[in-house]
Amino acid sequence: MEEEAQKENRVASTPKPVGRSRKKSALQNVSNLLPPPVTNSLEEELEAVRVRLQKLNMEKEKTDKLLEERDALLKEKEAELQLKAKAQEKLQLELKKLQKLKGFNPVMSFPLGQSLRMSELAKEEEKKKKKKDPNRPKKPSPAYILWCQEQWNQVKSENPNPVFKDMGAILGAKWKTLSAEEKKPYEEKYEAEKEAYLQVVGQERRETEALKLLHDEQKQKTALELLEQYLQYQKDAEGKEKSKRKEKDPSKPKHPVTAFFAFTNERRAALLEENHNVLQIAKILGEEWKNMTKEERAPYEQIAAEAKEKYMGEMELYKQKKAEEASSASKEEEELRKLEREQGLQLLRKKEKNETLKRTMKKKLIQKKQLKEKNSDPNRPKKPPTSFLLFSKETRKKLVQERPGVNNTTINALISLKWKDLGTAEKQKWVDEAAGAMVQYKKEVEEYNKLHVKEQQEEQTHISFEHDEMKLDRSLPVPTTN
Repeated sequence: MEEEAQKENRVASTPKPVGRSRKKSALQNVSNLLPPPVTNSLEEELEAVRVRLQKLNMEKEKTDKLLEERDALLKEKEAELQLKAKAQEKLQLELKKLQKLKGFNPVMSFPLGQSLRMSELAKEEEKKKKKKDPNRPKKPSPAYILWCQEQWNQVKSENPNPVFKDMGAILGAKWKTLSAEEKKPYEEKYEAEKEAYLQVVGQERRETEALKLLHDEQKQKTALELLEQYLQYQKDAEGKEKSKRKEKDPSKPKHPVTAFFAFTNERRAALLEENHNVLQIAKILGEEWKNMTKEERAPYEQIAAEAKEKYMGEMELYKQKKAEEASSASKEEEELRKLEREQGLQLLRKKEKNETLKRTMKKKLIQKKQLKEKNSDPNRPKKPPTSFLLFSKETRKKLVQERPGVNNTTINALISLKWKDLGTAEKQKWVDEAAGAMVQYKKEVEEYNKLHVKEQQEEQTHISFEHDEMKLDRSLPVPTTN
């Protein structure tokens, strides 16, 4: 028993091998660090993550495109606002320049800058309202998009975990297989929505155009009102300056000297030599003139009387000259007014002629063609000019020599005025000349028509003779050859 106990104690006291236990623990740690084996569920999760990433990428691309479009629209709006602000600043600067003029304070029915700004703000608000209006019809979707919206869920249920790109391809292929009758409901819905949308958009465009016309008209009225006030201000200012300004005509005779001034002109030189100042000289001259007798004053009164007589004669000539100048100026003004009226009438006639030109164009073209056919013969007599044209041709040469550089419109107006100012006897000269030319023209036309009719008859005879010859040739038998 004691021997067995000693053996057990030896076995228990002997140390165990250290290397094998360490190897086992190291292997267990490595196995814990290794990833678990790949299963089918992990592959599905990876595929779902990949699909989500693709969707996110597509959504990101769409968002980027929308942001780019929005940035472009913002830039366009900013450019428009800058242009409008520049135009408004320009108008305000022009207004400030006019207001800087002394006494010019325009009074308008509505402030110019404020009205422009209000119109722009009204446009912007109207655009915002249109965008935010929930009742405003949206842009219609095409028939294919309507069908896709309806079939999306069904196609998605048939194809679990689909890619967006694959969905588009599947829907496109299915749409192509549809018949015309199956597509018809979607096309009809699209056409109805499109018609409603176009009606709303057309009405909005019409209202925008009407507002633009109204704003343009307001701007024109404001500009005219401002111009009229400025012209009236200039006219009033010129009238005030003329009333304040003294008459200084160098050709007007100077007032004659009086007897006292004749005396002072003679005596002043001697007093200046005595070194008297101006006040002393004036006082001395006044006292000396006061103490002078009638005999002593007589020579100076004689000088004053002669100067007055001379002045009266010169004044008569001056008044006569001024009366002639005033008469000439009034005549020139009257002629200018007549000329302006005539030019205005010519412009009015020209405008009326242009308005009626379109209506009578076809008729005139036909007449021109007929006239060209008639006048194609160079030997045909030409129609003579009228009395006014004869007068106009002669007068134009004189006016061009008298007034070089004047345009044709002014010359035509002057010719018309001169023709109207002619008396009956003066006009008769040109009427007789035109009548004589017309008589000669009628004789020449009559002779020409006789000759022309004769030539036509000869030509017709020649044509009929050739026609008869051709008939004869056709009636003869054709020779045969053996």
